[in-house]
Amino acid sequence: MDRTVGIIGGSGLYRIPGFETDRKVMEETPFGNPSGPVVLGSFGGVPVAFLARHGEGHVYMPSDVPYAANIYALKALGVRTVIAVSAVGSLQQQIEPRHFVVPDQLLDRTKGVRRCTFYGDGVVSHTSFGDPFCDCVRNVLVESCREAGVAVHPGGTLVVMEGPAFSTRAESFLYRSMGASVIGMTALPEAKLAREAGICYGILAMSTDYDVWHEYEEDVTIETVLANVQANVDNARSILGIALGRLGSLDLTSCGCCAGSDTVMTAPEKRNPEKMKELQVVLER
Repeated sequence: MDRTVGIIGGSGLYRIPGFETDRKVMEETPFGNPSGPVVLGSFGGVPVAFLARHGEGHVYMPSDVPYAANIYALKALGVRTVIAVSAVGSLQQQIEPRHFVVPDQLLDRTKGVRRCTFYGDGVVSHTSFGDPFCDCVRNVLVESCREAGVAVHPGGTLVVMEGPAFSTRAESFLYRSMGASVIGMTALPEAKLAREAGICYGILAMSTDYDVWHEYEEDVTIETVLANVQANVDNARSILGIALGRLGSLDLTSCGCCAGSDTVMTAPEKRNPEKMKELQVVLER
């Protein structure tokens, strides 16, 4: 059963060998414009939609990314599965720079700053988020990393912090004491919005540095991050190529993510009709 697979990441990742570009679409949404045009194409017959999270030329800070518009636009274009690619800092010795991590948990340090739901304005819903990532997508990513011969850590907690500055040393030691594995700035509210939209979502996290906790490593700098991101890009392309081939025909309808919001809690006669119209794409299953 073919499903359009979305990729959210940095510019250049859609240059996967074998990816055939069809067109670019700037999808308008009730939540504003997405970060940029969605690149539509195919890989080995699998429909693919790519979106640069920070916009073309990296113009959006992590806190300013239009996450709701991005997820809405992808869902409106037929995306039901998303692989998010993200650079992260390592909080554990064994996760070395240039290793990959496929996290299974999140710790939210962005609450109250970013829009984290499609709901509101007279329509209320509550979504299950105990396990924030799709296990089916996670398993495919882990297997794809191994097939590509890349060092991968299958699990771990991803701390999502506000940027654009990196952590203080005290924060870095605090997150390590909690047992967190890696730290980044973009997985939330992206993952929450994907769950509300009934999209199967998983993250391919690329370790770029040891944050600022490591006794023998230099503190994280943007130069270090960029150098390691560039070194990871070729591996990420290989992993994505393998993963797309597996995800395109995988039946994910029984994984639970497609349920999205279990119910709209607001009584039918009290629901804001204009808001319900906005939510049609989100609620479609």
